[in-house]
Amino acid sequence: MKTTLDVLMTRLRMKQLQLLIALDDHKSLHKASSAMAMTQSAASKALAELEAMLEAPLFERAKSGLTPNPFGRCVIRYARVLATDLASLCQEVADMRAGTGGRLAIGAIMGAVPDVVAPAANELHASHPGLSIEIVEDTSARMLTLLDDGHLDLVIGRASVSEQPSKYHYQPLYDEPLSVVVAHNHPAVEDDALTLADLAGHRWITYPSAMPMNALLARELDLAGLPMPANPLSTASTFATVALLQHGSDLVSILPTDVAQLFAEHAMLRILPVKLKSKSQTFGIVTRKGGALSPSATQFVQLLRDRSRLAKAAVI
Repeated sequence: MKTTLDVLMTRLRMKQLQLLIALDDHKSLHKASSAMAMTQSAASKALAELEAMLEAPLFERAKSGLTPNPFGRCVIRYARVLATDLASLCQEVADMRAGTGGRLAIGAIMGAVPDVVAPAANELHASHPGLSIEIVEDTSARMLTLLDDGHLDLVIGRASVSEQPSKYHYQPLYDEPLSVVVAHNHPAVEDDALTLADLAGHRWITYPSAMPMNALLARELDLAGLPMPANPLSTASTFATVALLQHGSDLVSILPTDVAQLFAEHAMLRILPVKLKSKSQTFGIVTRKGGALSPSATQFVQLLRDRSRLAKAAVI
């Protein structure tokens, strides 16, 4: 014998729930069926089917009309919630079609947040206040998994870290230069010839092995004739990196230059004049092949493209 949940999932109709709401509003089967444009016999049959599914009577019959009993009040409460949610669903779909509402979930690597994702997201939200925007900052590898599972609409990062980069559309946007950083009160020597070798006695904050920044740091240290730190502090979090630097005068790390400049402007970090030899990596817009972007995601992508084009034109 099927459970009540199985029965409801296979046999429950929205029309029955609408009838319950109408019965609660009108207290009369005749008036409720009229409001529903149903015959009274059809309404009576629909109510009987629902009570059979739930294995409980939902109304008490009295001279004053139909009054919901405790079971009925419970079911009516959920019926109203479902009706409200369906109305919200219809409105959200209509808003999404018009490009004025809905939800947009964006994944972004840390270097893309300050000067790429944040300005574009703010501009889009200001012009579409009914749109809900979620920004997830993480590594490209983790965000591609979220993209595959449908939890993100697009990623501002790198498709190259995937084992199957060909399954994504990738549109390059910007290079991601990196800077060597310390706490703002760090007593580092202001010397244009400062090198990584000069920081050999410092403790390092590094990044997980899956992150491109970790590979770049390893390459830079190797070029400087230095080994990777044996027992570093390691984190994928921008906030954790900055917080650690604040509490360790002998700590040093690398950050995307745009992120480093943001914290330097607020006197939280110092960017050291260490020239890195490795070429800056490029990041861009990553979307699923075969998937259609929502109107809001399409508008966000267009904002990113426009900003990228203007930035490149300014350099020229």
